[in-house]
Amino acid sequence: MHYRRGWVALMLFSLTLINYIDRATLSFAIEPIAREFGLSTVAKGYLFSSFLWTYTLFLIPMGFLVDRFGAKRVAGFGIGLWSLATACTGLASSFSALLASRLVMGGGEASTNPSGARVIREWIPARERGLLNACFNCGAYAGPAVCALAAGPIIGAFGWPVLFFVAGGLGFAWLAVWLALFKRPEEASWLSETERRTILTQRTGGRRLEPGAASGLLHLLRGPTLWGLALAIGCNVYSQYLFLTWLPSYLRTTKGLNLTSSGLYTAVPYGIAVILCIAIGLLSDRLLRRQDVAGGGRRNLIACAMGLAAIILLAPVIDSLPVLIGLLALSLTGVASTTSQIFSLTNDLLPNPRDIGVAMGFVIVGGNIFGMLAPIVTGYVIDATGSYSWAFVIAGCLLALGAASILGLTRQPIGRGWGRAIVPSQAQA
Repeated sequence: MHYRRGWVALMLFSLTLINYIDRATLSFAIEPIAREFGLSTVAKGYLFSSFLWTYTLFLIPMGFLVDRFGAKRVAGFGIGLWSLATACTGLASSFSALLASRLVMGGGEASTNPSGARVIREWIPARERGLLNACFNCGAYAGPAVCALAAGPIIGAFGWPVLFFVAGGLGFAWLAVWLALFKRPEEASWLSETERRTILTQRTGGRRLEPGAASGLLHLLRGPTLWGLALAIGCNVYSQYLFLTWLPSYLRTTKGLNLTSSGLYTAVPYGIAVILCIAIGLLSDRLLRRQDVAGGGRRNLIACAMGLAAIILLAPVIDSLPVLIGLLALSLTGVASTTSQIFSLTNDLLPNPRDIGVAMGFVIVGGNIFGMLAPIVTGYVIDATGSYSWAFVIAGCLLALGAASILGLTRQPIGRGWGRAIVPSQAQA
């Protein structure tokens, strides 16, 4: 990958990193917040989940806006809105105010994935999408790692509201750089003509572009593929949000860790997952031939990654903290790799690039319907059983279901009816 495209990868990585720092702040501040507002375990589960309600509601509309107005304006609006909401969380004086700020934050964050998918489709040759989607998605794991390391010292020194002020400020700093520097490859003056030609000729992956405007969501839903992608990412995202919202509390409750040490032990598996996910993304690009990319060859890697993530089923029987951290690192690597490769597979199987915003929006809606349930279901499970064991069992079973979905339902281009699977000659068309 040329270093100038690397700057685009860095912007996308940092966008997702800030997004997930803002999501994770509540997980690390929940204990002092719960004491201040008198929250029960079930109430904490609903508060953890709340930003996903509006996030999921606005994903498809944000996809339409990205397809209509472009990634620069929509991503800029989104991060400005959610950063303001994150900062306002620190000013909340009641449970209702906390809930409202999280709902507004979720609406703004709905811009991230459709915008990132559009940027990758416009900027990145098809053979490099695995690596770029891995970089984009790894911000979702680097963000909680950074927050885990910073939250304890900030809360200890200044109180929990300051954590939200700092997180909101990071978003506004990113917004200033984005508005000043980002352009489409057709317009970027800092791009050489040689690289511009490379991008414009190779970003379709050898597939002929369909003429006309966007196909529309109803057309894309005609066959099983988009449904299968949404179901698979949903089964995966359930585990992602189980970790994101409850992992710090799990480590403190079951392993006797304090706020600072639980943050450190949370950061380690997330950091390992970032490194391994990028390595897997690079490997996927190097192993796949052009016809494999267009034919959906990434699905087999996705199924393997979901199998790796399902190792979380063993968590209830592990007593050793170092072994548990290693297991969490492997499971998070599988979860992270699954998400980034599903993003790539969605792009690979989409004939019309004009549909990328709405297609990605629909896939992520599927993911976040499951994701919004994870914190709530886990809260009820803990309240009913006094244990996290069944929470991990539910997550592992869903990962197995997701692997079956990706293997069975994504065997033809998005929008094609319930017919034959892709064959090599079709993949190269």
